[in-house]
Amino acid sequence: MNTPDRNSTVTPEPFVSADEAARFLSIERRFLLTLARRGIAGAYALGTGGLRKKWVFRLSELAAAIGPKRYDPL
Repeated sequence: MNTPDRNSTVTPEPFVSADEAARFLSIERRFLLTLARRGIAGAYALGTGGLRKKWVFRLSELAAAIGPKRYDPL
């Protein structure tokens, strides 16, 4: 039976900028930021208060959020 080594470390997926995330999705940066403000998965706001925030993204979460939806007939 394989068990994880307690001393092994897992490197988390790095965050990317809005520019890089928009290129990944092939959409405009402005549209991506609109989606981020509406709560798309994979978008994380940095900073507190105020209207302007710096957004960072995880590409795997963005891909999953916009991935194909399953159709479930009644």
